[in-house]
Amino acid sequence: MKEDKRKNNGGNKNAGRKSKSEEQNLIEKLKPIDPIAREQLLQAVRGGEKWAVELFFKYFYGLPKQVIDQTINSSDNQIEIKIVKPNADRSNK
Repeated sequence: MKEDKRKNNGGNKNAGRKSKSEEQNLIEKLKPIDPIAREQLLQAVRGGEKWAVELFFKYFYGLPKQVIDQTINSSDNQIEIKIVKPNADRSNK
């Protein structure tokens, strides 16, 4: 059997999630501009900027879930796949 050489490929040392201390340092660096960034986003939303409204809703409500309904008809040897789009009206939550 061949030897697994994946352990020798090194990989990217900067890939993956940052450590908690690095995340905390970044948060502390960005904290002073938090009120400025929030005000700019608020102005963009009030101005009707599409990107700002999308950004707000993606963070506030999250992205909608996609549901895939798969049906296999063995008598016809056909596979039917339906992609059901989520309900756009989230006000009923």
